[in-house]
Amino acid sequence: MKLPAQRNPLENRPLDVSGGVPGAGDDVLLPEGYVLRLAAASDGAAVRALVFGILQEYGLRPDPNGVDADLSDVNRHYFALGGWFAVLTDPRGIVVGTAGLHPVAPGVVELRKMYLSKEHRGRGLGRALLLQSMAEARRRGFRRMTLETASVLREAVALYQRHGFVVRPGNPCVCRCDMVMERELD
Repeated sequence: MKLPAQRNPLENRPLDVSGGVPGAGDDVLLPEGYVLRLAAASDGAAVRALVFGILQEYGLRPDPNGVDADLSDVNRHYFALGGWFAVLTDPRGIVVGTAGLHPVAPGVVELRKMYLSKEHRGRGLGRALLLQSMAEARRRGFRRMTLETASVLREAVALYQRHGFVVRPGNPCVCRCDMVMERELD
């Protein structure tokens, strides 16, 4: 089932990061010209280029036929399963960030493919991606969020920890990851 592309421009206005839960989050203001919207099929090449480039930046190997195959069809791998996938575009309309939610069990969602271009880090955009992902998960009724990451992604690990994620014992499913983290969403 192919879902129609939906635009959800949040340009230069506060993002609702409460997920429908009063007091669940602070408003997040995107810098002028940045837009966070649902991914469309036409974003595929840009999303893959961004994610693969960032993986290589940190010495991690992209796996387009394995763990990264979900990027070949976000409609099928995210939206059709009750998940979500968003892209962040800069003022020129270029995809500079991504974040996805993939349901893994009743009430549990995995944060996947949260990446932000090096040139756009340090502006609160990673925080905005994370908080919006958490809010969207709450809106969809998820109560817990998990993620797998690599310790070499130090900035991301620190961001997750600042927002309540804790390292969970266990082995990640993804071979390039060495950490499993989680947090409750209530």
